[in-house]
This record gives sequence, C-alpha cells and structure tokens, in this order.
Amino acid sequence: MKRQMWCILVAVALSIFVWGAVEAGTVIRIASSFDPKHTTCRAGDYFKKLVEERSQGAIQVQTFWGAVMGSEEELTESVSTGGVEMQVGGGIPIKIFAPQYQFMNDPFIMRDWTHWKNVWDAKVGKDLKGTVERKGRTRYVEVMYLGVRHFTSNKPIQTPKDVQGLKLRLPNLPTWVKVWKELGALPVPIALNELFTSLQSGVADASEGMVSQIQSFRLNEVQKYLSLTGHGIQSGAFTIGLDFFNKLDKKSQDLVMQAGKEAAEWATKTTIDGESAVIADLEKKGMNIVKADQKAFFEKAKPAVDKLFETDYPVTTWKEILSY
Repeated sequence: MKRQMWCILVAVALSIFVWGAVEAGTVIRIASSFDPKHTTCRAGDYFKKLVEERSQGAIQVQTFWGAVMGSEEELTESVSTGGVEMQVGGGIPIKIFAPQYQFMNDPFIMRDWTHWKNVWDAKVGKDLKGTVERKGRTRYVEVMYLGVRHFTSNKPIQTPKDVQGLKLRLPNLPTWVKVWKELGALPVPIALNELFTSLQSGVADASEGMVSQIQSFRLNEVQKYLSLTGHGIQSGAFTIGLDFFNKLDKKSQDLVMQAGKEAAEWATKTTIDGESAVIADLEKKGMNIVKADQKAFFEKAKPAVDKLFETDYPVTTWKEILSY
C-alpha cells in the first residue's frame, strides 16, 4: 500500500515538474454554435481528449456546443475579447476581422478543397491570418474541410432559373447576398442557430450549406429536396484568443497547436470519407436528391464574382486566386 501511494505521489510530482506550476490548472473553454453531433464539435471533442491526455490533466478543456454561449458572430467577438478562450466553427472570423479576404469562403470561387488550401498556404492566406491576429486578437490554430455546399428547398433546383424569387436563408454575409441576388434569389440573412426555425416557420423557403450541416440541423424534417449545386467549399477552423495563447508557456502552446492540427485533420478526413454516406442518409430520411447543372450556376454567378474582386477584395485578383 505504501509503495502504491509513493508511486502516485511521484507521478503527481512528475506531472507538476513537466508542465510547471503556472500551467497546472489551466482551463480552455471552447465553444461552437454547431450541433454537438456536427463534425466541428466532434473535432472539438477530439481536441479536448488530446490536450487533456498529453498534458496529463494539467490543462482542462471545457466544451460548450449548440450555441449555448452564442452565435458564431458572438463567439468570434468573445474569443477576441477573452470571454471564451477558443472557438471551433466556420469562416466568421474572416468576415468580422478581415472582410477584404472574404473570397476564401464566398460561393462560386473555389474549385475544391485542394484549391482552397493552396490559397490558404500562399502569401495571400498568410496575410489574411496576420490581419485576423492584428485586428481580432485571434490566432488560427488549424483549418478543416467541412464539405461542398449544396441547396435545400421544397421544390427541385436544377438550374439558376429555379431559384428565382425564393427566400433563401444565408449567413449574414453581404458578399453572399450580392452573389445570390445575381442568381435571382431573395436572400434572408439569418444566424446559423436560427436555421431550422426559419425554414420551419416559412421566414425562409430554402437554404444552402454542406451536407453535414443539413444533416445535423435535421433539415430533412422541413425541406423536401437536396439539390447538388456544389456552389462552394466550406472551411472550418479552430481559433484561439491571442492574448490567452501568448500567456501559455511554449510547451503548452505547441501542445495546443499540435492537438488542433490533428483534430482538424481528423475532421477533414471524416468529412471527405463520409459525404456520400451523409447524402445517402438524408435520402433515406425522405429528401429527394437532385443533380443540378453546376456549370450553369457558376456561369450565372460570374458577373457578380467579377465585380466583388473589383470592389470588395483589393488585396488580390480573381486571376491570382484561380492560378493556385
């Protein structure tokens, strides 16, 4: 018994020695507006597991999913001001702190995830991250692929003419509104946590998003059709408050960054491997799957995208983005 107690005391002492008295008891609160079953939150759960195991419990991660701490916009501001240490979500930090780079998440621009990641890793992407750090006091830990964005509605959508006059729920992103107006839709900017109720109540007729979002928000209960428009590449990210991050010692910083990288890689692989299965699940639950004319949608949107690069994105050109 004495030997067992001695071993426990030695293990505790080693843990304190390894992590240091300052870092022992560190708490990271990480929040998301997504449903707990969504890939982003599952990646957050994986991040928690890695951090707590590798720090031997010296760093505790508390998770808050399902918008219990606010919308994506509210959480983005909260990370910036220190109200919460981390967020795992979509592209809202760019919208708030670096809107001149919003093309990273705009529809009808990126060809696929490889193209998106090439831009992110290029100089323009590095400048974006620097801008978010300076203006938002927020650091990107790692980005992840959340899927191709498609269209949901209560009628089949095959060509741009089919979206004419539809009240389309969109995130509160002015550039998205401009592009979808070009296609004839009537955009209704609504926060993500109000997505289901907006469709259920008729405030919006249709929505767009990646299939994991459509599944996790149970849109099959309020929308009859999933039209595969493939109009955008959705990224997600782990972000952390820069002031909080800078207070961590180097070992803890490295641990957090590595855990975020591995969790994001897990999310990307999970999404790529599972997109077809999610579509099949939505079909099984009653949604009718429609193959849309993607080329026609991209051509119809091109004038609006051309104009956005002239008016909203002075940091680069569409020609440069397409070159990666």
